Amino acid sequence: MASSVEFEDFVVARSPSLLRTAYLLVRDMQLAEDLVQTSLTKAWFSWRRINGDPEPYVRRIMVTTSASWWRQRWTHERPSASIPEPAMPGDVDWPAHGGEVWAALGRLPRRQRAVVVLRYVEDRSEAETAELLGCSVGTVKSQCHRAMSKLRADTALAVEDKRSRS
Repeated sequence: MASSVEFEDFVVARSPSLLRTAYLLVRDMQLAEDLVQTSLTKAWFSWRRINGDPEPYVRRIMVTTSASWWRQRWTHERPSASIPEPAMPGDVDWPAHGGEVWAALGRLPRRQRAVVVLRYVEDRSEAETAELLGCSVGTVKSQCHRAMSKLRADTALAVEDKRSRS
């Protein structure tokens, strides 16, 4: 049985990583912080029943919660005269072309973006990704294939075009 001290240790140790994943899922720093908090709150209520490593359980909560927020997103949007730049997590070192990669990831459908984040940013296996998303390994493979095809076809990421212009 896990204790509240173990929960606190988990939160302290894993929050930066969870926040990075949450940010990549929702693309907004404040929403990412809310997502981590909400996910940890949900995990707290089930903490004593979690057997083994709690991180996959918490990450699954994050993915399903972000999906439910995405479905409800339109009810929370408010019109604005200007569009602010999205805040980036402070401890993330993005490459020089990170903004273009981030924009291309943002153009992917929600499910494909989740697969890419879990597989390549979080370095999860296909089986772990499938478990976190609640789908089959085959679905992870097909979603990943579709996402990578879209990223390869994204003109903002075309390396050859940029080299020939300079």
